[in-house]
Amino acid sequence: MGERDNTGLAELRRGVLVLAVLSRLRTPQYGYSLRQALAEGGMPIEEGTLYPLLRRLESQGLLASEWNTEQSPRRYYRLNAEGERMLAALTEAWREQVRVMNSFLEGRAQ
Repeated sequence: MGERDNTGLAELRRGVLVLAVLSRLRTPQYGYSLRQALAEGGMPIEEGTLYPLLRRLESQGLLASEWNTEQSPRRYYRLNAEGERMLAALTEAWREQVRVMNSFLEGRAQ
């Protein structure tokens, strides 16, 4: 794969990253556990990308977070009500885009 191919893949991944993160935060996760869950699902993400994204989603009112110090101090993130609504809307939009792209890729779209 050439450099241009990697750029296209990075652009595609960046476009779905928010949806992937929101989908994993239906249950509370801390940064490292979220990274693991995403990687195990086939979407590895660097810390330098994940943590700013979590802070941005929280500042946009989509996530709630709290510190848990029972074992070691960890900040847990989870969807709040607005995050649930955004996840539902993005999921619907994603499914529609997949339908459209499948028709394009299969040569059915006019």
